[in-house]
Amino acid sequence: MSRAPLLAPADAVVAADVARALAEDIGSGDVTAALLPDRPDSAYLLCKQDAVIAGRPWFDATHRALDPDVRIDWQVSDGDAVRAGTVLAILHGRNRSLVSAERTSLNFLQTLSGTATTTARYVAAVAGTGTRILDTRKTLPGLRLAQKYAVRCGGGDNHRIGLFDTVMLKENHIRAAGSLTAAVQAARAQWPQLPLVVEVEDLGQLQEALSVGCDRILIDDFDVGMRREAVRIAAGRIPLEVSGSVDLAGLRAIAEDGVDCISIGGLTKHVQAIDLSLKLGPPPG
Repeated sequence: MSRAPLLAPADAVVAADVARALAEDIGSGDVTAALLPDRPDSAYLLCKQDAVIAGRPWFDATHRALDPDVRIDWQVSDGDAVRAGTVLAILHGRNRSLVSAERTSLNFLQTLSGTATTTARYVAAVAGTGTRILDTRKTLPGLRLAQKYAVRCGGGDNHRIGLFDTVMLKENHIRAAGSLTAAVQAARAQWPQLPLVVEVEDLGQLQEALSVGCDRILIDDFDVGMRREAVRIAAGRIPLEVSGSVDLAGLRAIAEDGVDCISIGGLTKHVQAIDLSLKLGPPPG
């Protein structure tokens, strides 16, 4: 696991996300937009609350899918923190396509900006400790790459993308293998090129994981005393990740105990969309 650059998924991934979303919204056609005289018009995109912006590639692709000639003049970049009342972009296109693309483009931008904004709060809470905030696989179905991009926009880091890019041995895997050591040895034999993360349930398993070796150890639901003892025992030999029962209020204390990473499913699971609107005409003022 490493800090990824702020790069959106490939254009084909974004286009596929947009195609699915437009198909469910427009279907056989926007019957209301069809009533409008199809003429050139402009619109402005307004952010109604403080937020960290994420999702420009999906917003742009939605509008360009309906009007390849639309011009979108962005005033901010993904990853920027903005205040309520900020005009994010001004669009020039045809009014039918602008109103038809409105809801789908906003759905992407408000959802991903919500993820980025939440992530930024968690990152700010551990600032200066050296602890990194990670996401999980608890993402909205079909939007994993989009949400993991939004986490990076908020200053967080990505855990594994899926079940294919990291071996992560958890309680059930270890039980089925017969022991933690056996599970690690099997993983190293079959997938030597992949990162290996091991979840431990107590300090005895921690000692075993340290002795057999892996790339990161997940201490899941350790109480304060156990967590601090785990940090002392590991002594920086293998990075420690904390997960489970983590909230914003207690985050700083966990980081100050000296753990390397904290993974938080709520970054992508508990999404509170950012309040945005797209209105025809020039921006006020």
